[in-house]
Amino acid sequence: MTESNELPEAPPVAREIFTGEALERARVFAELLAGPGVVRGLLGPREVPRIWDRHLLNCAVVEEAVPPDSTLIDIGSGAGLPGLVLAIVRPDVTVTLLEPLLRRTVFLSECVEALKLDNVEVLRGRAEELAGKRVFDVATARAVAPLDRLLSWSMPLLHEGGELLAMKGERAQEELDAARPRLDSFGVRHVELATVGRGRVEPPATLVRVVAGRSPRTETRRRRKR
Repeated sequence: MTESNELPEAPPVAREIFTGEALERARVFAELLAGPGVVRGLLGPREVPRIWDRHLLNCAVVEEAVPPDSTLIDIGSGAGLPGLVLAIVRPDVTVTLLEPLLRRTVFLSECVEALKLDNVEVLRGRAEELAGKRVFDVATARAVAPLDRLLSWSMPLLHEGGELLAMKGERAQEELDAARPRLDSFGVRHVELATVGRGRVEPPATLVRVVAGRSPRTETRRRRKR
């Protein structure tokens, strides 16, 4: 039986999802999560045996929903899940890892250097502080906040037509229903539950996909200026 502090070998499906150099980078990242990540409290020791199945592979399949050559911001990146995993599996995507806590940004920077990733930047800060300064094609988040709060953080950071991909579990529909008033206030174009990783990971990952529009308040200000 695998001990609670033992990192398992990469499962066979990892070779299908992480191709070429990405597989070795994923292995190194798994070791960083199981070692310094646990020591610094970014990941619980009981999660070590599940690093591949529950964390790396579960995050990697989100790439199915990420458009080619896009810019992506991972809000509240924490240990780099899913942002750093997406940077590994999708070198065509430019990833910004946004995290307010210093000890986490230090860990993320060390990971980026160890993995030799040139498509990643690490920013220390909060989404509210970045609003109005940067815009992206895609925003991701995993286990950061309820959907209604994620909307207020992510929508100002997205181009019109950009997408929030929020990783959610069994309560995805419940969160979506609760967030309906916020969706209307931001004037989103489209919202849906999406499943990624079907046939590759078990269980597949559930996303709340929100396509950003122009908020009614922004449209009102535009009309007043005319």
